[in-house]
Amino acid sequence: MTATVGFIMMCHTAFDRAAQVARFWADAGCPVVIHVDRRADRTEFDRLVESLSDIDIISFSQRFACEWGTWSLVAATQAAAEQMLARHADVRHVYLASGSCLPLRPVEELVEYLDARPTTDFIESVTTTDVGWTVGGLNIERFTLRFPFSWRTQRRLFDGYVRLQRRFGFRRRVPGGIVPHLGSQWWCLTRQTLSAILEGPDRPAYDRYFRRVWIPDESYFQTLARQFSTRIESRSLTLSKFDYQGKPHVFYDDHLQLLRRSDCFVARKVWPHADRLYRNFLVPASERGARAEPNPGKIDRLFSKAVERRTRGRAGLYMQSRYPLRDRENGKTCAPYSVFHGFSDLFENFDIWLSKAIGGRVHGHIFGPDRAEFAGGETVYNGALSDSAALRDYNPKSFLTNLIWNTRGEHQCFQFGPRDTQDCNWFMATDPNAQISVISGSWAVPLMRSNQNFSEIRKEAARLQKIETEHLDILRTMYVKARVRIWTMAEFVENPMEPLQAIIDEIRPRATWRLAEAPRMVDLAGFGQFLQNLKNQGMQPTLMGDFAAGSEPNPPHQDRGRPYLVR
Repeated sequence: MTATVGFIMMCHTAFDRAAQVARFWADAGCPVVIHVDRRADRTEFDRLVESLSDIDIISFSQRFACEWGTWSLVAATQAAAEQMLARHADVRHVYLASGSCLPLRPVEELVEYLDARPTTDFIESVTTTDVGWTVGGLNIERFTLRFPFSWRTQRRLFDGYVRLQRRFGFRRRVPGGIVPHLGSQWWCLTRQTLSAILEGPDRPAYDRYFRRVWIPDESYFQTLARQFSTRIESRSLTLSKFDYQGKPHVFYDDHLQLLRRSDCFVARKVWPHADRLYRNFLVPASERGARAEPNPGKIDRLFSKAVERRTRGRAGLYMQSRYPLRDRENGKTCAPYSVFHGFSDLFENFDIWLSKAIGGRVHGHIFGPDRAEFAGGETVYNGALSDSAALRDYNPKSFLTNLIWNTRGEHQCFQFGPRDTQDCNWFMATDPNAQISVISGSWAVPLMRSNQNFSEIRKEAARLQKIETEHLDILRTMYVKARVRIWTMAEFVENPMEPLQAIIDEIRPRATWRLAEAPRMVDLAGFGQFLQNLKNQGMQPTLMGDFAAGSEPNPPHQDRGRPYLVR
């Protein structure tokens, strides 16, 4: 069988796999020209030549020392293409592949596909204005500046020379008659187009120009094909995917079904030890099923999700492999949670009541000064979180995100107040998952009921008021993303059931029932006089609201049609 497709293979490593693929193509009657990087080990090269010496239609081209992003890759391709055209007159299409490419479909299907399109060139070729995948900040400049230095091995010289040219406004003249195009270097060109590029009278001028273009293997043939081709399909027949840094995705054994779904003819880049892939794809045509039109777009969604997972991670998960920068997280936490500021000071056993109301576990003060008060008095919680204050305060933000992550599927609620560690104030305020409910000034209730000297009470009240004022200032800034509700203590005591019902409805939005009972409020007898005493001692309480001296807060009337408040 005489095939009308010839393959050029650019190899620099994994020669045993390259030999296996070359033999697979040659057994189907397709000539193969192999270029081996001149920097490769001479012994391995000789072993490769010897292993393929029994096949007449496999030959080796002149060797070049190839370096990424330099002209050497184009020169090596030109030499191999000239050899292919000169030695194999029956070849109508030339397919450029790498040593890490793997055929995904029988060669007969590729030959049949190309024979049906004898004048079509398959090469990705788009202008710089239409390219969104270039990485490195150089689009049109790669054609208008000079790049005599290697980006990988001479980075300082590369960057310095670019800055120097920009400073003095240096611009290269693009040869007349061509418009720079970019695209994948893995193409399949017709003999007419490829020979016109290699034998054209202007080739010396084009070669001189592209010799100083950055990454010319992605622009030389892509640009000149537009000059000579009569029909271009701007796509590659090779499945080649890149990550957000411009590095190629590597295919492993567990990508077998993914590669089958693509219906592409060739995949790059395949791990050389992916025995399962080579074993399944390098088989005769009779052992494979019929395939459809090559359509790598069918698996683009999976690659897009993989890139998003790599760059953004999972919401609320801080992994060692991609610890995010500040304000670059994909969500500060992974799930909604509720913070109750001041409720445990105003109500007795508030955490027990709330747990019954929402049907879940409720923590105490997880940022308390002595320990993290986990629900049920636990000393170690989900994910081996310790109640140690020292461990928690080493990184309070990570403590909170770990708590939310380790309890996914269960809404977390905890108490907070000015006596607690305040390091997470900004974190919670700017977290869209946080629901923060504040009864300001309720910290004064435990002080009123404490058995301390009044001078100590006054000093502690001033300290707590200052801390809470700073917290409220944060919650009222324009940067807040949490759902925040703030009541003064006087406002809340006047009608506690309505805000409590609103909070519960937000935690359990699908619940249709209303609260049957309210939490028991602490005895506030003498609270107004207590505040007046603070004023008399020179401390001005401002966060509690309006409590008149000598009067007691009025309980809600029982004829309002709402659950009554248990005193």
